[in-house]
Amino acid sequence: MTNKKETSYPKEKIRILFLENISDFAVQRFKEEGYSKVEKLSKALSEEELIKEIKNVHILGIRSKTHITKKVLDAAEKLQAIGCFCIGVNQVDLTAATEKGVVVFNAPYSNTRSVAELVIANSIMLIRRLPDKIRAAHDGIWMKDSKGSYELRGKTLGIIGYGNIGSQVSVLAEAMGMKVLFYDVETKLPLGNAKDAKTLKELLQQSDVVTLHVPDNPQTRNLITRNNLKYFKKGSILINYARGEVVNLDDLSKFMKEGHISGAALDVFPWEPEKNGDKFTSPMQNLPNVILTPHIGGSTEEAQENIGVDVSSKLFNFIEKGISNGSHTVPALALPLQDGVHRILHIHYNKPGVLSEINTLLSNNNINITGQYLKTNDEIGYVVLDVEKGVSKKAASILSNVKHTIKTRLVY
Repeated sequence: MTNKKETSYPKEKIRILFLENISDFAVQRFKEEGYSKVEKLSKALSEEELIKEIKNVHILGIRSKTHITKKVLDAAEKLQAIGCFCIGVNQVDLTAATEKGVVVFNAPYSNTRSVAELVIANSIMLIRRLPDKIRAAHDGIWMKDSKGSYELRGKTLGIIGYGNIGSQVSVLAEAMGMKVLFYDVETKLPLGNAKDAKTLKELLQQSDVVTLHVPDNPQTRNLITRNNLKYFKKGSILINYARGEVVNLDDLSKFMKEGHISGAALDVFPWEPEKNGDKFTSPMQNLPNVILTPHIGGSTEEAQENIGVDVSSKLFNFIEKGISNGSHTVPALALPLQDGVHRILHIHYNKPGVLSEINTLLSNNNINITGQYLKTNDEIGYVVLDVEKGVSKKAASILSNVKHTIKTRLVY
């Protein structure tokens, strides 16, 4: 039974909506698995548009531009899961999704290599001052000059945020002959010969190239401002492939115009256009030795395929088996499949006595539980029950009336 694919709700009736031009690979995977009602749109939808579209959607796939608000979730009468085909989940109101019992998945590791490679590439481009020479050549100006151009080998790379991407950058940088210094608010085991800086100031003072790989939270917003740009080595380089709110661009622009920072590569911005072709403005435009890219750090064919595989697999596991590993809302639960049973999912508010009531009601109705799994977080509890086939519909009906129930679903 380990390869079981069928669900109690016919796959051809499960409506799936993919937005923001999600990889065709993900669309194809769902169709291959028997889900025929798959709709793909190339753009993000506004809150008003989503409210109209989402009423009968069971699975929603998004990237970073679509914002899932409480109003959207309130209108989503049949929504079981949201797949964020990207790294973050900031665009989803996780509190509202938790209260609705909607599982939210993402792909936190799938584009790690793509981002890491581009960081190293930009380090080489900037330390050789290639942006200026490329622009000059396009303008018909011959700029054959070694002044201010250096090798990466022997220089110190400072990595702020030593997580999945930061540590991958560390490995690639060492392969290029760089010294690596990193700073993280959590204790991290260094890879290779990387060294742990005790303070952010220490890292900034010693690094020739500083690269940011931190999440978006209150502690990281405006992490880099005039207050610590002054600690950067004169002539150093800043790379931001993390979040747009981490760097104050007005301050960075000022330090570049003054010559204190010699180069910058930015892929994320405090404000970004909604769609391709929209006008984009930034204080960093038209400055020398600056590389600006439109949030493409993880935009490779390989990364998009990896994301498609990762998120699709998580959605299949939840819809078809009740497995919630990787969820940001419903507690993560992985469980083996059993032969000869039906499986029921019960999501409820985390209140005392719910599990006791479930077991008592099923026992009073002579329903035998062959397997039971429970996990809770601060807000909700998630129970998966395997019961005998002949009584599964009755059991699901009983469970839907348990006090503090959010939703119940008969999986198979």
